[in-house]
Amino acid sequence: MKAVVTGGAGFIGSHLCDHLIARGHEVVALDDMSTGSEANLEQLNGHPRFELVKGSVLDRALVDEVVAAHDTVFHMAAAVGVHTIVDKPLESLRTNLHGTENVVEAAVRHDARYLVASTSEIYGKNDADGLTEDADRILGSPLKSRWSYAAAKGLDELVAYVHGGDSGLPCVITRFFNIVGPRQSGRYGMVVPRFVDQALAGEPITVHGDGTQRRCFGSVFDVVPAMGRLLETPAAHNRAVNLGGLEEISIGDLAQRVVKLTGTTSGVVHVPYEEAYGEGYEDMRRRMPDTGLAADLIGYEPQWRLDDIITAIIEYKRAGTPPPRHALLAS
Repeated sequence: MKAVVTGGAGFIGSHLCDHLIARGHEVVALDDMSTGSEANLEQLNGHPRFELVKGSVLDRALVDEVVAAHDTVFHMAAAVGVHTIVDKPLESLRTNLHGTENVVEAAVRHDARYLVASTSEIYGKNDADGLTEDADRILGSPLKSRWSYAAAKGLDELVAYVHGGDSGLPCVITRFFNIVGPRQSGRYGMVVPRFVDQALAGEPITVHGDGTQRRCFGSVFDVVPAMGRLLETPAAHNRAVNLGGLEEISIGDLAQRVVKLTGTTSGVVHVPYEEAYGEGYEDMRRRMPDTGLAADLIGYEPQWRLDDIITAIIEYKRAGTPPPRHALLAS
């Protein structure tokens, strides 16, 4: 495989680069470093089968040039994090909409199979017990920036799906449900690394809202190998597939779990949504995936338990280096 990974210096993208290189493939990471970091890729510096290209997916000519020399594209680049979406809604829309259009159209022009990373955000306020890929989307007002990300990613999926159908090229859409692990930053609102950062600094752990909202968290070490397998599975082509963990927990209980695993003396405080994100912010009460389709297609079964996921993040934060990658490389 000669693969392009857009957003390759980001959290999931950098782990994907590691995985592809370990599998013997050639990889070019394209990243504008807006939320990614060269530190995420320092382990690949000087590798003969890896190259980092600094640039934006909004640069249509650059995207075309990079994709032209490759047969596979993993489109991971996106405006990420609640704070980014709320603070820079127009910039986020441009990145997510025009960026995906540029990448997918380049893949089609150059006959490259492609995977587009989407998100559980597209389900909006649907809090069903186990969201399947054909579950209804329940979104709030389009004038509330909270839902602009969901709207944009829904259109991204449509762009990928329609081009895949028209071109006949293998394409896959992956919907991530709160994927976490080493290298993820808490700067953009990601709750687990934010809690861990606060706990290790001895600061109060800030829970937004009343803490009863419930989520499932998946490990990057489970999800990254699944992406490659899906793209290699004809039955998965031109489909959307949920990927994530199945261990449900309230955000309040998650904070207490972080307290226990870090051994911190930090207390837990609650911050109203309005104070954290501004007036009019909306959240969903529950988000739990049904990963049955991924199980049927590729035998997907999450191996990382929540305590293990949190512990890996704690160890990474304390040491400044990632944990052993044996779990990823063995997949």
